[in-house]
Amino acid sequence: MRLRFTFWLLTLLMLSFHSNGSETSTPLYIGIDADFSAVAVDGGVAIKRGVELAVDEINKKGGLLGRPVDILLKDHRGNPARGIHNIKQFATNSDLIAVIGGVHTPVALAELETVHQLNLLYLVPWAAGTQVVDNQYTPNNVFRVSVRDAEAGKVLIQHVASRGIKRVALVLERTGWGRSNETSLSLAAAEMGITITTTRWINWQQKKFEEDISAIKSDKAEAIVLVANAPEGALVVNELAAQNLTAFPVVSHWGIASGNFIERLNVEPDLLNLSVLQTFHFDYQKHAKAQQLLEAYHRKYGLIAPEAIHAVTGIAHAYDLVNMLALAVTKAGTTDVDALRNTLEDLGTFDGALKTYDPAFTPTQHDALMAKDYFMASFDKKGNLVVLENQ
Repeated sequence: MRLRFTFWLLTLLMLSFHSNGSETSTPLYIGIDADFSAVAVDGGVAIKRGVELAVDEINKKGGLLGRPVDILLKDHRGNPARGIHNIKQFATNSDLIAVIGGVHTPVALAELETVHQLNLLYLVPWAAGTQVVDNQYTPNNVFRVSVRDAEAGKVLIQHVASRGIKRVALVLERTGWGRSNETSLSLAAAEMGITITTTRWINWQQKKFEEDISAIKSDKAEAIVLVANAPEGALVVNELAAQNLTAFPVVSHWGIASGNFIERLNVEPDLLNLSVLQTFHFDYQKHAKAQQLLEAYHRKYGLIAPEAIHAVTGIAHAYDLVNMLALAVTKAGTTDVDALRNTLEDLGTFDGALKTYDPAFTPTQHDALMAKDYFMASFDKKGNLVVLENQ
């Protein structure tokens, strides 16, 4: 009888041990929903790498709540309907902590209803549309480390003004992102005394822009403020070159840096009078955390010159977001979305690759970066982004 009881006790202990071991080895997941095959592949890959580098660090320290962290990857191809489908698929995973979004504001805007219906935490390392964060949802599950269009308009127009330009044409993609920037650019231009001579809209996959450039010239614009992704941005610049206007100033939002803009050009990039909005560059952020990120990048993806790393802003934003998420999980002691949202709103000072956030978020502000965090860059002969002097 005693032998049978001892055997039963040992069996129970072994089952308990295996059960606990299995539970702690089951990963927690971070989902990435981005464009990996359409017009913003560079941005999608950069976001993925930023997440990977952060997850590597987290797992090296033992994971979260004693569990390893893994990544689930889905390609929305720049398609809002596919993005909504991906969000629904992520929600079926009970071990999901959060979803990291991608480049496209139209996709992010379309996903918001599903994100909040399913109560998912949605972290944004790129999509800049003001309404992505300033949405109608309470509580608001969206947190962003990226450009905010309401702030970007100020920086783009200030850059125009600093060059003595008084009359600009707006060239905006015909999406929610373009409309978001029309609002912010118009407000900034009115405040700074800059005249908007015309607003030209450009569609995804548009093939011609000759008449638009002619109209911009006829309206006596002195520069173009461009809000477009790589294919459409290259179309605009190539048409300028075709009309012998390579010296015509183009002040661009950062969408052209999310895809194969340089490969699409019919002109050497350093011959263009082109400046591009940015938030991160290894030659601009030289503090210890940024250098730590660069060293980790080299170890994982190869020894690449810092200025040649594509869409580097997406890497830094995603890296900081995931590390903030990890800190929130540790502080909250749970992966419950409501608890994590509250903790992110009260995270305190956080030392990131981009900057020291003090704080990143509050209950009334879910955007971590503002105009003071943005700067302008240009392309060198090799097509690499270099920071403009006198920032």
